[in-house]
Amino acid sequence: MMRADLNVIEPWVEPETTVLDLGCGDGTLLAYLQEKKSVLGYGLEIGEQQINECVRKGVNVIEHNLDEKDLSSFADRQFDTVIMTQALQAIRRPDRLLDEMLRLGRQGIVTFPNFGHWRCRAYLLTKGKMPVSRTLPYHWYDTPNIHLCTFNDFESLCQQKQIRILNRTVVNSEFETTRLALRWPNLFAELAIYRIAKH
Repeated sequence: MMRADLNVIEPWVEPETTVLDLGCGDGTLLAYLQEKKSVLGYGLEIGEQQINECVRKGVNVIEHNLDEKDLSSFADRQFDTVIMTQALQAIRRPDRLLDEMLRLGRQGIVTFPNFGHWRCRAYLLTKGKMPVSRTLPYHWYDTPNIHLCTFNDFESLCQQKQIRILNRTVVNSEFETTRLALRWPNLFAELAIYRIAKH
């Protein structure tokens, strides 16, 4: 069964296209896209257990650390879609990785937790500690998240890099869109899901 955020992403991927999934995890999304949409997909993953699971599911996977190796072995526009789900905040230079995503693909799909959500703000205000929640389930000392950002941060970066936002979906921890989240996403949405392209 796919995570709910992956169900949001799936309609943005056209049938019979090429997909690169950065930090593909256990290959659930790629396996689904291969089966249901006949995509030709490749995943990059660092975790041995996840790589083994990808192989078991018949997903093409390459062991690759996005912080230690660049993506220069891939050609410009080699893929129709480059996807990175809930990993942008764990990368040392997310700004450079966005450039690479849009060099490799016609479009990119990115998801990340919104650190500007009111619960995060309230947690910091009342407890004076870094928040731990369903969308941010780590303590400050063991978190893989090194670049927490908000919707506003991400959209400012896109504007600075002349990246077009084609679609944006904002959801809560139950992966539902609420009226408040639609009106004030930086305050009321917990997870950001963006489809982007170069101008």
